[in-house]
Amino acid sequence: MAQEFRLREILDIARTEGKVTVEGLAEHFGVTVQTIRRDLAELDEGGKLERVHGGAILRSGTTNIAYRGRRALNAEGKRAIARACAAEIPDGASVFLNIGTTTEAVAEALRHRSGLLVVTNNMNVANILSANADCQIILAGGTLRRSDGGLTGNLTETTIRQFKFDLAVIGCSALDVDGDILDYDIQEVGVSREIVRRSRHIWLVADHTKFQRQAPARIASMGEIDTMFTDMPLPETLAQRCVEWQTRVVVAA
Repeated sequence: MAQEFRLREILDIARTEGKVTVEGLAEHFGVTVQTIRRDLAELDEGGKLERVHGGAILRSGTTNIAYRGRRALNAEGKRAIARACAAEIPDGASVFLNIGTTTEAVAEALRHRSGLLVVTNNMNVANILSANADCQIILAGGTLRRSDGGLTGNLTETTIRQFKFDLAVIGCSALDVDGDILDYDIQEVGVSREIVRRSRHIWLVADHTKFQRQAPARIASMGEIDTMFTDMPLPETLAQRCVEWQTRVVVAA
C-alpha cells in the first residue's frame, strides 16, 4: 500500500479508536515497525496526530473522539479511577453522575452498593445501575445525543435545579495547565455548570489523557473542585495550583 493511502487509513483508525499503536499498525498493514514510526512522525509533523510512547493519539481542538474510541482509550486507568472514587462514596448518598466514559466506569463500580440515590443525564449510567435493586435512579430528561447516550439542554438543566446533591461526580474532555475543566459541547457544558451549582461536594474523574487534550468550552476551574481522581500525577504547575486551591488529588493505583 502506498504511503499516501496508509496515512489516510491511520487517521481513520485514530478518529475511531482515539489512538493507534506502532505494533498494531505494523500488523494491520503488514509492514515493519520502522515504517509505521516514519508514518506517525510525518502525521505528527503535519499536525494530524500527536506522538506518544508506543504510538500516537488524535490531536484535539474542537472535535471530540468518537464514543467507541473514548471507551477504549485507557480503559484500565479509568477502571482504577472508578474504583478509588466509588470507595469514597458513602452508602445513602445522593449522587449525580454526568456524561462520560469515566463516570460510566464509576457506575460499574457502584453496581453492588446500597442505599444510593443516583441522578444522571447519561442513559448508559442508568442502564448500568438498573441491575442494582438497592439503588434509586432518576434519569434527567433532555435532548438525546445518540452518539453516546447523553441528555442535554434546557429540560436537563430544569430537572437538575430540583435537587441539592450530596455529591457530584463529573468527567471532562480536557484539562489545561491553568486548571480549567473543558468540554466540546456547549449544551453539555451548561448542564455540567448547573450540576456544580447544585452539589455540596464536587469530584472530578479524569485520566491522564485529558492532560494532553484541548477543548473550547469551559465548565469550571479546578479551584471549585473538592477532589480529583486520576491515574497519574498531575503536571507540576497544575499540581502546585491544586495545593494552593486546597483541591485534593487522588492518584489511583
